[in-house]
Amino acid sequence: MSAPAPDTQLDPAVAALLRRDPAGLVAAVVQQHDTGEVLMVAWMDDEALHRTLTTGRATYWSRSREEYWVKGETSGHRQWVRDVRLDCDGDALLLLVDQEGPACHTGERSCFHRDLEVQRAAG
Repeated sequence: MSAPAPDTQLDPAVAALLRRDPAGLVAAVVQQHDTGEVLMVAWMDDEALHRTLTTGRATYWSRSREEYWVKGETSGHRQWVRDVRLDCDGDALLLLVDQEGPACHTGERSCFHRDLEVQRAAG
């Protein structure tokens, strides 16, 4: 499953900075802009990033449904994008958002609500 071939109006200068995976996707880490809380991780291709940058609404590529989706379009739990940053390698995005309601499809505020026990070495 891969994103459709890039047929986008994404700024060529921005597109040149991206290092996509073989499916044409870049990971997008989503963080609450004012608290720093990590809310979720999703995937974007050039078109999803273009839509996000031009509408201010977080738009992602669904690998399972093979379609674009705007966060909150069906649930009402919208993400209003405040800032988008690209990491130093160009292979991950950070979206700083104002999240309305829960970000996780389970109803949790964050998709990272499960704690795993870490075994620490003595010494």
